[in-house]
Amino acid sequence: MSNYTKRSKDELAKRVAQDIHDGAYVNLGIGQPTLVANHIPEGREVILQSENGILGMGPAPAAGEEDYDLINAGKQPVTLLAGGAFFHHADSFSMMRGGHLDICVLGAFQVSETGDLANWSTGEPGAIPAVGGAMDLAIGAKQTWVMMDLLTKKGESKIVKQCSYPLTGIGCVKRIYTDLATLACTDKGLTLIDKVEGLELAELEKLVGLPIKAA
Repeated sequence: MSNYTKRSKDELAKRVAQDIHDGAYVNLGIGQPTLVANHIPEGREVILQSENGILGMGPAPAAGEEDYDLINAGKQPVTLLAGGAFFHHADSFSMMRGGHLDICVLGAFQVSETGDLANWSTGEPGAIPAVGGAMDLAIGAKQTWVMMDLLTKKGESKIVKQCSYPLTGIGCVKRIYTDLATLACTDKGLTLIDKVEGLELAELEKLVGLPIKAA
């Protein structure tokens, strides 16, 4: 067994933020992806969009400075950068569906090796009642990235041969950022982008249960 340390949620968010190019228009999904806003590299302009009608979001507000009239799609308080704007929900979805977003970063319950995405329902009681804007984002953005823990609480891989949960989109995910490794989804399977120090590729393949092509 190799000796390695998982990325923390903030370390994972920082890893995702590193790959967002200057000038990109980006939507950050509900959950872990919202942390990416706190780790945009200094000097890099990234325009963050929220599906409830915000363009130009900044990092999370400092404790005590939250304004609950200014929230993202997950009802979390956010900040607005200079030049930021509010607009109608329908205009926001036109941006998402019209191919105007460079990247969306979404959470997931499962991702297949070829990039199929399941991120809105597990069928469990009390699960999210509807898909919301996830389908629009997954298909409308120029690139769809997933940010998630590699394993479930039961130790099962969230990266699978074929999704067993209801699909959000087919072949839409280009990259998977996890607490153990970053992988690219291709029509021929998974390719390694990077992994945490000390984790061997063979052990990563064993955790995922699928072959992974070396970078």
